[in-house]
Amino acid sequence: MSVLEQMLEKNKLFINSAALIDEQDGSNVGKLPKRKLAVFTCMDTRLVDFLEPALGLRREDAVVIKNAGNSVTGPFEATIRSLVIAIYELGVQEIIVIGHEDCGVAHSSAESVIDKMLARGISPDAIKMIKDELAVWLDTFHHPHENVCQVVAKIRNNPLIPKDVPIHGLIFDPHTGEVSVLVNGYDCDQG
Repeated sequence: MSVLEQMLEKNKLFINSAALIDEQDGSNVGKLPKRKLAVFTCMDTRLVDFLEPALGLRREDAVVIKNAGNSVTGPFEATIRSLVIAIYELGVQEIIVIGHEDCGVAHSSAESVIDKMLARGISPDAIKMIKDELAVWLDTFHHPHENVCQVVAKIRNNPLIPKDVPIHGLIFDPHTGEVSVLVNGYDCDQG
């Protein structure tokens, strides 16, 4: 049985139990984040079902945006677009950027990813289109703490993000669940 087939089987069971839960507590889950919060973090598997509970976040509390290395690479790339919608359409009033210890992106390089792409049959012409951007992203990310501070600064300085939205930066330990504050609103403490 494929992973997809296994997931679809679990979904059938889940639907029945989720319907019972909603009936019992009478809640209607909405699309607007109750805490008016956007969390931007990494896609690392160790954060799934661990980061949100470690922060006391429940379903419907926050908008959660994820990508590899919780990186922002341009002034209107996918993360910024998502934050724009979160702020202007969903009522987000606060943003938390959360990096984590032992991030895989910190150990990656453009060269190693390109080698793996070529080995999987990706065309050298396709790689030429993204080689410079890949190098700027992967070859400059070596320290998750610094990355969080840089991402907070990129979001803070983006002309599409209102100045009255506090942007915090945290580091998460994917082994213990401990959180450390690097940026509280505006100042970065890289210590």
